[in-house]
Amino acid sequence: MLDVVLRGGDVVDGTGAPRRRADVGIRDGRVVALGDVDEAAAESIDADGLVVAPGFVDVHTHYDAQLLWDGAATPSPLHGVTTVLGGNCGFTIAPLTERDVDYVMRMMARVEGMPLDALQHGASWDWHGFGEYLSRLDGRVAVNAGFLAGHSTIRRVAMGDRAVGETATADDVDAMARLLAAALSEGALGLSSSLAPTHTDGDNRPVPSRAASRDELLALAGVVRGHDGTTLEFIPTVGEFTPELIELMADMSLTADRPLNWNLLGSLSSTEVYRGQLEASDHARARGAHVVALTLPDLMRLRTGSVMDSLPGWRDVVALGPEERRRAVRDPEVRARLRDGVAAARERGLDAFADWNLVEVADAESLEHGALVGRTIADIAAERGGDPVDVLIDVVLPERLPLTLVLPSLVPSLGATDAGWARRAEVWRDDRTVLGGSDAGAHLDVMCHANYTTSVLGDAVRRRGLLELEEAVRQFTDVPARLYGLRGRGRIAEGWCADVVVFDPARVATRPVRARHDLPGGGMRLYAESEGVEHVLVNGTEIVRAGALTDARPGTVLHSGRDTDTVTVPGAPQPR
Repeated sequence: MLDVVLRGGDVVDGTGAPRRRADVGIRDGRVVALGDVDEAAAESIDADGLVVAPGFVDVHTHYDAQLLWDGAATPSPLHGVTTVLGGNCGFTIAPLTERDVDYVMRMMARVEGMPLDALQHGASWDWHGFGEYLSRLDGRVAVNAGFLAGHSTIRRVAMGDRAVGETATADDVDAMARLLAAALSEGALGLSSSLAPTHTDGDNRPVPSRAASRDELLALAGVVRGHDGTTLEFIPTVGEFTPELIELMADMSLTADRPLNWNLLGSLSSTEVYRGQLEASDHARARGAHVVALTLPDLMRLRTGSVMDSLPGWRDVVALGPEERRRAVRDPEVRARLRDGVAAARERGLDAFADWNLVEVADAESLEHGALVGRTIADIAAERGGDPVDVLIDVVLPERLPLTLVLPSLVPSLGATDAGWARRAEVWRDDRTVLGGSDAGAHLDVMCHANYTTSVLGDAVRRRGLLELEEAVRQFTDVPARLYGLRGRGRIAEGWCADVVVFDPARVATRPVRARHDLPGGGMRLYAESEGVEHVLVNGTEIVRAGALTDARPGTVLHSGRDTDTVTVPGAPQPR
């Protein structure tokens, strides 16, 4: 008897092949039958009219700490995600010594925007080795979860206070290599690192990895080579690449004999830098290396409650109490001053108010304004038959509604236009890129991109027609799974792991991002639910039913070599 059968759905298998109507039979966490399945099952799920796809793979998260208090990795499963990879950007919470716990916590709080109270109250922080950390998650996670070993954390453990700003000695590099080798042997999926000038620690100093030399990075890449099922993740800089950085990434890939995934394409630049950044992949390919760019599948949305304070003449009104603000905005003289302030800001080129289509209402406590959440100021103004500035003065300012600033990725000059979206879709399909960049688990008070999959399916696929559904699913599943060598995941095929998402293609979408105060210590985070995601199964067990989380925790804590295959590069010199 089967454990589960999904009957009558349109199977989109992850390879990009056209969908086909088929049943999917599952036993012992694997797909064992595909087609017309007559065998009885303990549970039958009616998938008629729904798409049955592989569970989505999010390769760039920071769920390392959150999973210790939230084994469901919320809200990612609500958006069809069944596998998350953490430990990115050089920041992990293992290995550790007692001496380094406070530093690592404060570094994570600063660089990844995790409330320090949540980190302090949500975990015990009493593990040491990487394997000991992973063991804390065994049997407690709803999703499959794997983690890279972070360079900054390893450097801190190896060098102590000298890790920040000092060049490593040969002995220091040896110590880091030993720590990395131990982490990889205990299950880490590879090495992550960062040279980004924006990355600072809890003391506002450069994170440890920023002091690494080329030789140090290559030495650690060489350690990765010696362990099966491993990979590299790297942040080279923010903005344009120098020839030296392009050469460095190719050398790291060749030294490790592994793909190198760097982030983030476009890097939030105000100019179109992505074409030059993609040339790093071309250069690597010419040398026989494999360098691939992580790219955002959506516009970046950053929540702010203070942007109005920056407008000339607005600060005093913003600071008033609710009733005083409501009275003030009805005063003609005050309104004139406020309008002049917006005009002055736009004349100065303040990006936040350059395009009203890129400013959205982020949240609202009252039912009166609840319907405005997620809508742009331009859209609200058009509906009201008024001016966008009037929307700010009459709706946003009186209630001090937080706003979301939408930052166009890749092609800032085209904004959120049809031409800009079409250009982005071309990049998504480029084999030099991998879709992702959710940063789920990080920057909790300013953004939530864990919903990128349903956002793309609802907006880019259904509403805009920029991608075929089969191609979007392939980009969410098989492409990242093959890049990271995830064994038996990323496709619906007989013998493969039964990680499955079932969704309604006519309804699938993200709901607006809202604030929740549910972190350890009472902290706030941004959170998005979904529409149209009916079932999510991990290893054959349902973790989402009718759009809501179950209590099941069937996820696998992924270990390199055991759960991952080795992905090599063609030009790497092989040992004799």
